[in-house]
Amino acid sequence: MIRSLAALALSLACVLPGHVRASTCHAFVEGLPGVRYATLGPVAAKAQEVTITYVGHSTFRIETGEGVAIATDYFGAAGEGDVPDVVTMNKAHETHYTDFPDPAIRFVLRGWNPAGTGPAEHLMTLRDVTIRNVTTDIRGWGTPEKDGNSIFVFEVADICIGHLGHLHHALTDAHYAMLGRLDVVMAPVDGSFTLAIGEMIAVLKRLKASLVLPMHAFGEHSLARFIDGMRSEFEIEIGQSRTIRVSRDSLPSRPTVLVLPTWFPDAQ
Repeated sequence: MIRSLAALALSLACVLPGHVRASTCHAFVEGLPGVRYATLGPVAAKAQEVTITYVGHSTFRIETGEGVAIATDYFGAAGEGDVPDVVTMNKAHETHYTDFPDPAIRFVLRGWNPAGTGPAEHLMTLRDVTIRNVTTDIRGWGTPEKDGNSIFVFEVADICIGHLGHLHHALTDAHYAMLGRLDVVMAPVDGSFTLAIGEMIAVLKRLKASLVLPMHAFGEHSLARFIDGMRSEFEIEIGQSRTIRVSRDSLPSRPTVLVLPTWFPDAQ
């Protein structure tokens, strides 16, 4: 495990050598000899904001201060606005990816390796956001598939945002180390097609993000079970708008679950 962590840390340390801001997400780098922090952008003079809009199902639209638009688990819908610059996809089933992304999208990041020769590996910076992935396995429809899902992490505005994708199993210590600190987590809470509700709650309590955004709920019953299980350690808030603006300074002081309204009904 240490070898894999060191390899990831070294790859992060080598990206964008001309910039000066250290990654705040990868705390594990401190413990690895000979490894220095990743440099992911200039130091901000004041807290910057990132805008997050819940489009629906597992799709969020993330818009950065420098105008980068990202759609998660993109299957054709990306919310209101221009075509996104970046989309991420997972292939558990067709409501999380498309074989025909809009050709105007500059970067299509698949959470699996279409060549089937090892895990997908993404590490890219576009203006003020750095995007990377940590792979997990999927059950598949009959045959399990190693590294078929990706947790995508977006480092922007000094905030670490994680999208768990179509997570099917508990995370290992190696997963947690590679993810690092997450301030905002988008978590599937259907309790059946993805991780069971109790197991998802355990993952989120270990991640200890300031803000959890439920997704992939499949209706009020699974969402209610999830909220009940989170109440002991998280504040519960019901958002009135699909869109929120988040900065380092505006993160809640106590871990919070924020339920956002959606633009379209959930499916599988």
